[in-house]
Amino acid sequence: MATTTTATADAAASAQFQNSDVLPIHQSSTYHPQVTMAKPPHDGLHFWQFMVSGSVAGMVEHMAMFPVDTIKTQMQAMGSCPMKSASISQAVRSILKSEGPAGLYRGIAAMGIGAGPAHAVYFSVYETCKKALSGGKENNPLAHAASGVFATVASDAVFTPMDMVKQRLQLNSSPYGGLLDCVKRVLREEGIGAFYASYKTTVVMNAPYTAVHFAIYEAAKRALMEVSPDSVSDERWVVHATAGAAAGASAAALTTPLDVVKTQLQCQGVCGCDRFVTGSIRDVLRTIAEKDGYRGLMRGWLPRMLFHAPAAAICWSTYESAKDFFEDVNDGEHNGNVQ
Repeated sequence: MATTTTATADAAASAQFQNSDVLPIHQSSTYHPQVTMAKPPHDGLHFWQFMVSGSVAGMVEHMAMFPVDTIKTQMQAMGSCPMKSASISQAVRSILKSEGPAGLYRGIAAMGIGAGPAHAVYFSVYETCKKALSGGKENNPLAHAASGVFATVASDAVFTPMDMVKQRLQLNSSPYGGLLDCVKRVLREEGIGAFYASYKTTVVMNAPYTAVHFAIYEAAKRALMEVSPDSVSDERWVVHATAGAAAGASAAALTTPLDVVKTQLQCQGVCGCDRFVTGSIRDVLRTIAEKDGYRGLMRGWLPRMLFHAPAAAICWSTYESAKDFFEDVNDGEHNGNVQ
């Protein structure tokens, strides 16, 4: 009886597995696990995306504001150059009279070559240091200021040579035929050290400038977002532009004397500008004060503020917009990989 029962059960099981409604499972010989890409850890961006965003922001900022920068450069150099006037209107008339509207854009190629790589370094170093120093706290002005200082030391090493070329080309009646002519003649007549004659001054100037700039920018951005948190997403670029303008104008006004020193060092020996024996910041400050008084140290402060306020607004809004673009791209890739 037990044998008959077992045979009947085996037959039923065999019939069940032969039923067409029950599909066999085919196992592949190779296992293909689903790969999901993790989102980048800092602000949802990869390191190279910070570099691209910063490069685009720097190019847009400096190209848009280049004529104002030309006026500022000539005003700061004219204390020892043939053009003596310190007014904006007379500086503009002198440029237009000698070279026409094109004179406002002399040296823009050097700016284009230097600004992109320098700002790529600037913002990528800033974001990296901010993440490392802030300890996960968004409201950390000391971390923001210190990150800005590290960023400017690195970016100025990239930008200073082209900035020197740019400023020499911006001078009234510049003796150089263009970017390549300036580079070749400076190398031949003054050596490679001339390209970094103002590096120390630039860092000394830009370190406090950047510390003030980033601290004010982050604080102003946070304050503006708290005023109207419901409309932050709709007016995001307005927040960045406003905070950037406030930061740029404040930092520019505070560091104008050092900017005058930098311009004098970069333009020394050109168009009749004084040549300094030591090139130390103290000697240049003393020379300017003896020749033009302490007012000479603030020469070009207005165009400098007029440059940095809108320039910072353009730079920050462009930078944050580029970051938003890359965040959307990364989110799309991440969601697609998860599915």
